[in-house]
Amino acid sequence: MAAPADLPAGATLADVGEFGLIRALTSRFEQGPLVYVGPGDDAALLRAPKGHVVVSTDLLVEGRHFRREWSGAHDIGRRAAAQNLSDINAMGGTPTALTVGLAAPPSLAAEWLLDLAEGIAEEAALVGASVIGGDLTAADEVVVAITVLGSCEVAPVLRSGARPGDVLALAGRQGWSAAGLAVLKRGFRSPRVLVEAHQRPQPPYAAGPAAARAGATSMIDVSDGLVADVGHLAEDSGVAIDVHRGAFDLAEPMIAVGAALGVDSMQFVLGGGEDHAIAATFPAGTDLPEDFVLIGEVHEGAGVTVDGATYDGPAGHTHF
Repeated sequence: MAAPADLPAGATLADVGEFGLIRALTSRFEQGPLVYVGPGDDAALLRAPKGHVVVSTDLLVEGRHFRREWSGAHDIGRRAAAQNLSDINAMGGTPTALTVGLAAPPSLAAEWLLDLAEGIAEEAALVGASVIGGDLTAADEVVVAITVLGSCEVAPVLRSGARPGDVLALAGRQGWSAAGLAVLKRGFRSPRVLVEAHQRPQPPYAAGPAAARAGATSMIDVSDGLVADVGHLAEDSGVAIDVHRGAFDLAEPMIAVGAALGVDSMQFVLGGGEDHAIAATFPAGTDLPEDFVLIGEVHEGAGVTVDGATYDGPAGHTHF
């Protein structure tokens, strides 16, 4: 891979121009072995992997999903890629390629956008995925739109396969990002470990394929909130799911934030998203894959309960 193209210090997007910026961005995206044609042509060209091709798209809008005063461009890039890659993970798949659409004010520092690109590329590299193209345009605020493609070696795991008698399990951190966001909203930056969890999530990328191989009956990426997203499994599968509070060990920083804000720290776990943990159901008696922890059960009926009772706390993020 050639050395990344440099830009004049302090240059804005308007100074660099569309094609100068494209050259600088694409020089930061290394192409993997599945890429025949990467950025630069009318479309990219990939080798088709065996099995199923899975595709997902997500948007991040400045002021709605991130704030530049809370996170640096590199972390925003990592986070943008992570939430897309996690969707492929939740199908039991492995990401292979991403396309990135970027809209930004012409006055934005070009270096900021390059830092964003490097964050996207760094997160994609964790799973061996390539950034193969995208588009640029002007806008009043920064918008990042990513489409990710992946493959499933075994049958993809849908949200609709849970059955009464199954167990519910979770892989990855849960509630850390929500607690970090609560801290940032109050104007603080501590506990740092929670703020960093919000700025740069750590999805359990190996968990999705492992769950698929172990016979998971349904699966979802916890992006909006645990109760809300488990609710999607329940609704799509036509079952009831009960979540057990006692399955979670609250980390000390989370307890401290709850006490400082005067809220039950468990609401970060039950209603928090953006850690991109993986929730999956398995037939009872399944030897759960590494990193999965039993957190509930599937029953006949409808909806989600917590310890057998209706949950009336925050269930998760709503987009409208």
